[in-house]
Amino acid sequence: MNDSNFAPLTDEQIERIAERAAEKAVTKLTDHVYREVGKSIVQKFIYIVGVTAVAFFLWAQSKGLIK
Repeated sequence: MNDSNFAPLTDEQIERIAERAAEKAVTKLTDHVYREVGKSIVQKFIYIVGVTAVAFFLWAQSKGLIK
């Protein structure tokens, strides 16, 4: 197909296309940031749970509760 088969876009149409593209880009970026923040929080939570479990195990072992 050559370009003569299409009508030229008006400035208003170009503006609407640009706005929609910008909105989609912002949405994707925001979703990515939220996903990364959520992943970071979950990793920190798992780390804290692990450290707490090891500390509890060592405490229980020192008190003779676990042999």
